[in-house]
Amino acid sequence: MTKWFEQNIAPMLAVRGKPFSSDRYFYEIKWDGTRCISFVDVENKKLRMQNRRFYEISHRYPELDLLDFLSENAVVDGEVVVLKGGRPNFYALQERDHTDNKLRISFLSKRMPANYLVYDILYTSSDGWIMDLPLAERRKILEEIASNTERVLISEYVRGDGEKLYERAVEIGLEGIMAKKAESIYKPGRRSREWVKLKKSQTIDCVIVGWTEGEGGREGSFASLILALKDGDGFRYIGRVGTGFDHRFLQEFIEKLRKIEVEKPVIERTEFERKPHWVKPFYVCEVEFLEFTKGGKLRAPVFVRLRNDKSVSECTYDQ
Repeated sequence: MTKWFEQNIAPMLAVRGKPFSSDRYFYEIKWDGTRCISFVDVENKKLRMQNRRFYEISHRYPELDLLDFLSENAVVDGEVVVLKGGRPNFYALQERDHTDNKLRISFLSKRMPANYLVYDILYTSSDGWIMDLPLAERRKILEEIASNTERVLISEYVRGDGEKLYERAVEIGLEGIMAKKAESIYKPGRRSREWVKLKKSQTIDCVIVGWTEGEGGREGSFASLILALKDGDGFRYIGRVGTGFDHRFLQEFIEKLRKIEVEKPVIERTEFERKPHWVKPFYVCEVEFLEFTKGGKLRAPVFVRLRNDKSVSECTYDQ
């Protein structure tokens, strides 16, 4: 097996921003799926799909026909999404992301099939590694060697009119768009200002460091998740989230939390109305919120989803 196929590549990341228009930028839909770099060996019919934690996830998505998508060996960047009504469905994607049972994978691949939206290319057997080429050139190469299949497609873009695309995306119920400078090179693992995410609401990826005990309808589960962000060598407490969960998640996730429970918190001890339980900083979740308070806490947080594709180290206070 060739060395290119065995690489671990951290994806390039974006900063937050407000909608704008510029002829120097490509604008595309922000899919909010599972970010995934795929290593496609067409010659030997081999495939690796690597999420942001470097886990191999191709076995979860047998319906993704990447070997038919490309005409030569390549490494591509994109997102796995499950669409319902033309929009990404977080809950369906989460179920796909968490399933490893072969029979259930086969069932779900037909009941709620995934799509892979490809928006960048990092390597081809003809050109070698092309991350130092401008995005505009990389996109040309992608379009030359790729053909849309039933489940794998090139993510389309417009150039120049970002504000119009943003308005349209929000109008049809999408989260927002991405703006990428046409001359930007690909910077693995780096958050660059040449890529900007333009979202209708504020969300943040947080580390779950504990939970508070539930009561009433949540007895035996949790009332809220205790959240923190990496700050230097430690963690900074940013608040709790107690809404946005469905009944199934409450039942299933508490069992996962109990398996990583520890005696001492990774944050400074904080007083809570209900008894806190502490966990190892392992799980990452996305939370929607109005703003940060002056004290550095989330105002009106709502749980959106677990982010198994993101690592704890990415959840920094300066994100």
